[in-house]
Amino acid sequence: MSLTKNDRDEATEPVDQGVEEHIEGRGDDLLGRLRDTAVGKSIFRSPRRVTPRDRAAGHWSNFLLHIYPVKIRRKELAFRYSWYLGVVSTVLLGSLVASGVYLMFFYVPSPANAYTNIQTIQTDVPFGQYVRNVHRWSAHLMVLSVAAHMGRVFYRGAYKKPREFNWVIGVVLLLLTLLLSFTGYLLPWDQLSFWAVTVGSEMAGYVPFIGDQVKEVLLGGPTVDSSTLLRFYVLHVAVLPAMMIFLLMIHLWRWRKDSMFDLEMEDGDE
Repeated sequence: MSLTKNDRDEATEPVDQGVEEHIEGRGDDLLGRLRDTAVGKSIFRSPRRVTPRDRAAGHWSNFLLHIYPVKIRRKELAFRYSWYLGVVSTVLLGSLVASGVYLMFFYVPSPANAYTNIQTIQTDVPFGQYVRNVHRWSAHLMVLSVAAHMGRVFYRGAYKKPREFNWVIGVVLLLLTLLLSFTGYLLPWDQLSFWAVTVGSEMAGYVPFIGDQVKEVLLGGPTVDSSTLLRFYVLHVAVLPAMMIFLLMIHLWRWRKDSMFDLEMEDGDE
């Protein structure tokens, strides 16, 4: 990775006295004293990073960070750049995972028990009504925030070179968000969810060329029944979340890598 102009200047300049004093007295603060203890040394294997070059070296030597770019443009971290819609979407996803895991302890995906389990969660399970409401509203808000994030990116033209691939990943993440919302709709197994999924699966059947196959994958048969509920449950709690988290990791990594590409281009222009 090429260094910026400031980095090259730092490489040729000696460490000033303030930095040297800071390095020598790094144990004066609470974190420094903690790192100097036996417990701290067992947790923090690398020395404390002070200068930008030290921090870059620590970044490159870390197994979890070595493929992650060291620098990013400051304006991309500002609120006006993205309105933090990506951050909001990620936080909502975390809320959905946490509340969903809690609900899984009390839900059985079978037509005989599903609706009763929902009623039990709302009335007998500690914080059940609250957690279910958090899960439901987080799902609604995540659909809105992801759609708004995509609209903001499109409006700013941030899908252009070199971000074409990351834009495609974002579109896939939007589709996964909609599929997560759709598959979760059937799980209460009431009249509203039953007929909503029936109508939605019929609409999917009209997709050109692959409509019948898509409908078969969703329903597991000609109509909405126990096989459909089981498939929707597996998709909702395992398959789609795993795909979402995997693609989100790539999405965030590419965002940082593409920003690093912009920095290198700006250095080249200089």
